[in-house]
Amino acid sequence: MAAGRRTSLASLAGQKVDEVPGKSDPLLLTLPLEKLVPTRFNPRRNFGTDKELKEFGLKLKKRQLQPAVVVSRAGYLRLWPEEEEHVGAAPYVIANGERRYRGSSLAGLSTLNVVHNEDVAKTRADFLDAVLSENNDREDLDPIERAIGIEIMVTELGGADRVADHYAKTKGWVSQQRKLLKLTTELQILVSSGEMPVRVARDIAGLPAAEQAQAWSDEENRRLAAQSMPRAPRGRRASQPVSSKPVPSTPITAPELVAPKKRFTAVNHHPDADTEESHDRTPRLAAGQDRSVPEPRSTFSDDDPSGPLLPTLDPAALAELVIDQLAPADRKKLTTLLITYNSSQIARSPESQAPKTENGSTARETTA
Repeated sequence: MAAGRRTSLASLAGQKVDEVPGKSDPLLLTLPLEKLVPTRFNPRRNFGTDKELKEFGLKLKKRQLQPAVVVSRAGYLRLWPEEEEHVGAAPYVIANGERRYRGSSLAGLSTLNVVHNEDVAKTRADFLDAVLSENNDREDLDPIERAIGIEIMVTELGGADRVADHYAKTKGWVSQQRKLLKLTTELQILVSSGEMPVRVARDIAGLPAAEQAQAWSDEENRRLAAQSMPRAPRGRRASQPVSSKPVPSTPITAPELVAPKKRFTAVNHHPDADTEESHDRTPRLAAGQDRSVPEPRSTFSDDDPSGPLLPTLDPAALAELVIDQLAPADRKKLTTLLITYNSSQIARSPESQAPKTENGSTARETTA
């Protein structure tokens, strides 16, 4: 008679058989807190104050939407046998959810909802990735805590190359993450609080520990100096400072404000130093008007070339400079003001007040 074989009812029903509960399918459980212990590989250091944790625990008492993730004691110690003393007699190790565990304890809760998933303990890389993933996805870790997490993975997986392969990153990326841990403890606190930018922190981390504090002090002074510098007004080029010297006023007519003119600069400050094309754009002069162009003068002396030259004797050049530096809305306002001023000057001129003759000319024109 052939020996019979044992067949489990579970296999006949087509169900999975787990050597350890939670190995095939994650199980949602409600476990007493005394059966749980957090892993020591959690890089998170800032869980909040006891008051904040207690308030968090009271919220969990009403409704816990996100369960913690745990693995069995046996599965955890298979990866890290040296952790037996830390685990003690607790049958489950928390891979993710230590803050929920702490909050529940301070709020006086006796149980915590967890997901038992043995797949998390397949390898050290899988477990450490589970420890870091939720915190990273939710941005719960500050830059220093993330660096600690990467450092733990490098140590436990046996090198930066393996961590880089696990995350499909370069070895340089791993080095950049770990670099923050070269900062002194005081400066790491500033990075965690957000007071020191990560980019600056990585630069300072490359210095010897004795020089880092002074480097950060110099950086703070530079930032304060940059913040105290006045901003250039809108519509003015940042490279052209505002002059505090008075500018002699010269009447400028509206057509001269909008006519295209050559640009006078500190290098090209003479009206004759121009191309033939720009001469063709010069406005026509009225009959009998002096065609000579006076030498442009600047409100800045030769010994004080601290700003742009203002050709105050050439209205057209001055208009071009004004157009170049004023915003469109300000140019419109200035044009309106100048037209009004020019009209008032014409109305007050002797020619406009002289009696008219029958043909419309003034008496002075008839006499001439």
